[in-house]
Formats: sequence, structure tokens, C-alpha cells
Amino acid sequence: MEINLSTRDLRAFLALSHTCNFGQAAAQLQLTQSALSALIARLEVQVGARLFERTTRSVTLTAAGRAFTDYAVEILHQTGLAVQTVQDITALRQGKVSVAALPSLTAGLVPEVFAQFHAVYPLVRLSLTENLSADAFEQVRQGKVDFALTAAHPRHEDLAYEPLTQDHFLLLCAPDHPLAEDSEAVSLRDTLAWPHVSMPPAASVRQYIDRALEHEGVQFVPAFEVHHIATIGALVSRGLGVTALPETAIDLIAQRQLHRRPLAAPGIQRPLGLVRRKHPELSHAAETMRQMILGHFQSPASSFSMAKSASDNATPDANDSRRRP
Repeated sequence: MEINLSTRDLRAFLALSHTCNFGQAAAQLQLTQSALSALIARLEVQVGARLFERTTRSVTLTAAGRAFTDYAVEILHQTGLAVQTVQDITALRQGKVSVAALPSLTAGLVPEVFAQFHAVYPLVRLSLTENLSADAFEQVRQGKVDFALTAAHPRHEDLAYEPLTQDHFLLLCAPDHPLAEDSEAVSLRDTLAWPHVSMPPAASVRQYIDRALEHEGVQFVPAFEVHHIATIGALVSRGLGVTALPETAIDLIAQRQLHRRPLAAPGIQRPLGLVRRKHPELSHAAETMRQMILGHFQSPASSFSMAKSASDNATPDANDSRRRP
């Protein structure tokens, strides 16, 4: 016989075991004595043993009843904990959100959104992993992170991609560099007369530059290849070269006060998107974070929204989707 006990059954059993009086227990449970008696009788049939000795004058626990008491208390306690945990997760009083993102985003956008999230949900743990796009896809696929913020569309059946914005490239040079004499749009190809500072070929920043120049039949050979945006900023500020970087990366070296020039149409645009698994669904905490990130890009006050609008007006072909790493 399949056992089917409810928390109502257990509470009725414990009420009678504590009072040893059907009248008092029934009053606590807001039941009639006959209803309580029938409930206890069904419970005893379920467990296959008498739990109480009944006489016209007294009610006492049997040996089986005494053994059952500890388990009934523990079951109700664990049930309460389970319900409380679910309520805490739903109310974001606990939980965890894990995000993988490009280095340029982990140093800029993500901490900003994390701070906003933490201010509202301080008990939810936050985790951030810095990855290039290919590695981030695997982190998502293996369930090591809830989602990733990347610069490439994964185009895999098991992954969902949501576009966020276009990350537009600008040319940077030292304030006393010859290219700083003008603020008009400049062709990237025309800037190759000066040394360039860029990232290694594996970085998405470099891949977009390589692809753009390949379309013009030019091979890009930078004078300096470095891994960190801060190093690029230092070299450019010393006049050792110029660089083309996306806006998210430029924000990280804004203190260098480098001269900025837009790139002539069609320019270079790096699409930024959110990648997650199609199944299972995100946890409530991760979904809340996802919505916060989507809202950040959709907000008129977002620096990305304003930069995108300005760049789109300056370069009508800004959404050329061919330029993907």
C-alpha cells in the first residue's frame, strides 16, 4: 500500500500526542472530535500500526506512536525549511547569479549593474568570470555560469542569443599627435601610416579590426600587441602609436584623456549580446539580473544607448552584420 501522508495528518498526530485529549486537540486544529478521530484512524491504517491506546478515560501513545513522534516533528520541520527556502529564492533573499563577460565589460558595465542589483538584493551572491567569447559559450553550456555577455553570436542549437547593442569603434591618439589636429571621421586605412597598438589576434577587438581591413585588401600589422587595455592606453598616451577600440574599452582608459575620432563609414561595430541556455530556464535571481541588464541597454539614460544613437546617425551603415569574429 502506498503511503500518502499530509502535513495535516502529521499536525493532527502531534496535537493529540501533546494533549492526549481528543477534545483539546480537536479545538487546536479547529476540527470536530469525530473528524479528528477519523483522521487518526486513517493515519494508523497508513502506517500499519496503532499509534494511540484509547480508553474511555485516557489517550496515550503506543511504542510505535512514540517512535513516530520524532519523525513527524522532523518531517514538518524540513517541510517548513523547504517552503521557506522557496519563498526566500522567490523574494531574492538568497540565491546566486554567475555571469561570464568580456574583459572590457567586466571592468566597466558589469560592476555597475552588479552594484545596482546588490543594492536591492544584498543577500544574493554574485559571481563574475572574465572570458573571451568562445570560452564564455562553454561556460554557459556546461552550466558553470547563468549567462554570458559576449561580442559574438554563438549560433548553437542549445544556446539562445539576445542582442544588446552595437559597440562602435573609435580611433584614439595622444592629444599632440598629428591625427589629433582634426575631429572629423577618419578612414582606418589612412591611419595605418602611423604605428598602431592593438590586442593579440585571439581578442575580439583585434578580430574586428582584422576583418574590416581584410575587406579593403589590407593586412593589419600593429607595431605593438598587448593583452591589456590599460597598456594600450599607456602606449598611446606616450605617442608610441594610435589605436582603434570599442567604446566599452575606451571607457576603461578615459582618464588618459586621449583624442577621439570617429571612423569613416561604414566604420567598425562590435555587436554585444547576452548568451544563455535555452533549457533549463534561468533561476529567479538570474532572470532578475538578466532583466536588469536588458533594461540598462534600453534606458534612454544609458551611455550605450546614447553612443549608439550618435554613431548610427553618423554612420548609416553601422549595422553591417558581416563583421563578426
